[in-house]
Amino acid sequence: MKPVSLAAIYLLFWTLTLFAVLPFGVRTSREEGQEPVPGEADSAPANPQLGKKLLWTTLISAVLFGLFWANYVFGWLEVADVPGWG
Repeated sequence: MKPVSLAAIYLLFWTLTLFAVLPFGVRTSREEGQEPVPGEADSAPANPQLGKKLLWTTLISAVLFGLFWANYVFGWLEVADVPGWG
């Protein structure tokens, strides 16, 4: 597989993982006991902790991509093995 294809697939894993990780640990201003900023959405997080979430996203997506790549190299699961697809 070409390096550009590997990078694109990793980017897909990373993006999907980011959207899965973003909601964890989110607390709104009201849940934190703070006054919301005028014009702020009620659901806006008080402290989104983006750095921590980006680190978790990178780690989780690296593991998932590693499993994908290992399956590609070693052929553990192929399309023909999935019921209804092969």
